Amino acid sequence: MQYACSSCTRYIAELFGTLVLVLLGVGSAVLAASVIGNLGISLVFGLTVLVLVYTIGPVSGCHINPAISLGMLFLGKLSFKDTLFYIIAQLIGAAIGAWLVYYIASGKLDHTVITTLAANGYDEHSPGKYSMMAVGVTEAVMTALLLLVVFATTTEKFAAGFGGIAIGLALVVIHLVSLPISNTSVNFARSFGSAVIEQGWALHELWLFGVAQLIAVVIAVVLYKIFFCVASRSS
Repeated sequence: MQYACSSCTRYIAELFGTLVLVLLGVGSAVLAASVIGNLGISLVFGLTVLVLVYTIGPVSGCHINPAISLGMLFLGKLSFKDTLFYIIAQLIGAAIGAWLVYYIASGKLDHTVITTLAANGYDEHSPGKYSMMAVGVTEAVMTALLLLVVFATTTEKFAAGFGGIAIGLALVVIHLVSLPISNTSVNFARSFGSAVIEQGWALHELWLFGVAQLIAVVIAVVLYKIFFCVASRSS
């Protein structure tokens, strides 16, 4: 996966894209959940990614997710150096985006105290009080599904120009199912941003989402090679 833009430009694009994803996605959960509900939050996340794919996709590929960058590394479509700096940029962008949500939310004239930034958690911190294992399995499966969709859009047989639509719709469906379970991560940068600003329990439970998404990367890469690489050799 090669891009004409300089490395620095691509890293800035990843920082910007992840910032926007967290600002709008987490922002919808923190600032507008009472109005738009889970369906609205799901649509915001999916549509934001769809828009970003067509905005910064030509610049950096629009990973805006450490799991996607790692997956591309294992598939030989991204160098180790770019993977490292993509992930650093994504984490910084997510933290800035979460801070902006906190800053905006703290500006209410009634001085309402902000107690959560839609951080991802399990047990008592799961919206539906799901166990650590239930949340971990959900995150691993949902992240693997997202990654497989993303990887599929990079194949030659996938219709050019429709990648953003497929990824955006997949993210909407994933959020609709998993929001009540884990507040939906499927993106360690998104979880990191909220946890860094919220701190406390959110930081203590952050490890689960990192582990689940690392497992998802392995699952998605294996499935991609079975579905696409093996199939292409046998055809």
